Amino acid sequence: MPHTMVDEVLSDRASDDAIDVSRSIQRETGVTFHVATRFLPERVRVPTYVLYAFFREADEIVDDPDPPAPEIRRERLAKMRAAAHGDRPPESPVLDAFGDLSDRHGFTERDIEAFFDAMARDVDPSDFADYDALDEYLRGSAVAVGNMMCAVMDRDDPETLDHARALAEAFQLTNFLRDVREDVVDFDRVYLPESALAAEGLTPDDVRRLADSPALRAVIRSELRRTERRYRHGVDGIANLPDDCQFAVLAAAVLYAEHHRLIRAQSCDVVSSRPTLSMPRRLWVVAKTRLSWSRHGDPRTVFDRVSAVPAAPEDSPPGGLRSRLADLSRAIATRSRRVLSRLGVRSSDDR
Repeated sequence: MPHTMVDEVLSDRASDDAIDVSRSIQRETGVTFHVATRFLPERVRVPTYVLYAFFREADEIVDDPDPPAPEIRRERLAKMRAAAHGDRPPESPVLDAFGDLSDRHGFTERDIEAFFDAMARDVDPSDFADYDALDEYLRGSAVAVGNMMCAVMDRDDPETLDHARALAEAFQLTNFLRDVREDVVDFDRVYLPESALAAEGLTPDDVRRLADSPALRAVIRSELRRTERRYRHGVDGIANLPDDCQFAVLAAAVLYAEHHRLIRAQSCDVVSSRPTLSMPRRLWVVAKTRLSWSRHGDPRTVFDRVSAVPAAPEDSPPGGLRSRLADLSRAIATRSRRVLSRLGVRSSDDR
């Protein structure tokens, strides 16, 4: 990458090497997200590489396959947290580049604190009593990430952030459902709330036994539906993003949600094997999403047509008339915002 490009999105303190390392980290450890990131404009794509690598560096402290004692991991997280706040020199090029992004885009101390609080919780994992406890964890592990992405895209209005919160939570919840087996085997963690398990007569220890059962499958089905409600709400906010960022975020949503198709294809048995998207499948999903996007140009319409998430019941009345009218209404609203944007006029929704 030419140095002039770094100058446009990061300052001189962020080296080309930091960008290259960040891109490599995302490509190797976050394939699904990397595929979607490639569709972002460069001014957003480069910061996204850095953000992903920053989050991954924290993950590697917590999820070290040969972990040191908990107190050592907590100390490393504390040092990284202080550097992220600018209270000590960064110990890696990625962390230095993150600091530059934070200065440029105004990442809040609250989001940085929430992220590291979530990471610290995973050092000494404990089960989640209920959805409130899980949502508090998501505040750091997902919502803070979504807020930083919105800042990089220069969108910080309450409506956009509300939809971004829902979409970030949906991505994370999909990861939890996909990785039930891996989280138990590798980290002794269960991200299904005790209250949800208890409704089917189960406990987190039943999940740790990795024994498939009708009761556990019922929990997974319920969690799929709950997560899909967040996808729908999240996708409804994509139209508020810059025009040249919308398809990338939509593609990410469709790609992550594709795991739901795999989970259902396994009859919601997520403890016998981990559902995994192949690269040909990822590329096919992106291709059909792109084709639908070229035809409709409205995020929710495309998502309803191509994703693994079923349309909401209220969007699918007999005969589909209301659904078609909703598609038309969303498409008109989206195209109107684009026309106004090209004319330099903000719509009432943007004020």
